[in-house]
Amino acid sequence: MRWERRPVARTALSHPGVYCLATNETGWDEATLWRTYSTLTDLEAVFRSLKSELGLRPIYHLKESPTDGHLFISVLAYQCVQLIRRPLKDQGISDSWTRLRRILSVQSRITVSFRQIDGRTLNIRKPIQAEPELPAIYRALDIDPRPGGNRKLIR
Repeated sequence: MRWERRPVARTALSHPGVYCLATNETGWDEATLWRTYSTLTDLEAVFRSLKSELGLRPIYHLKESPTDGHLFISVLAYQCVQLIRRPLKDQGISDSWTRLRRILSVQSRITVSFRQIDGRTLNIRKPIQAEPELPAIYRALDIDPRPGGNRKLIR
């Protein structure tokens, strides 16, 4: 068996991986168009993530006021994400929101309980050692890398 590849002009075979963006903004240069497209793609990814985290799946409202509230919460949540991402970007951390959530999700605190001889319970609560990527994020956000510190409670 013998075969030969023959690219056809103006098809995916001759131009694989080429983006073709269309816009009605005739005054934009290529950089502005690409930056706007990238921003829109990122915005959609954040909203997809927030919809699952905040339970903002399509909700069919019968009146306008619940729709306004739904939209307000969605936009407010997006603004909170941007308040987190802006200082990170200023420090050279430009990960996607999905990646940042994955990195931050491993941080936890552990509580160990001991029964003492006198019958009281000693609870010690302590954050786990931060993963390697977390300290950079915490520094950029000016957050203590050991959130909550160590707590000791005797009952």
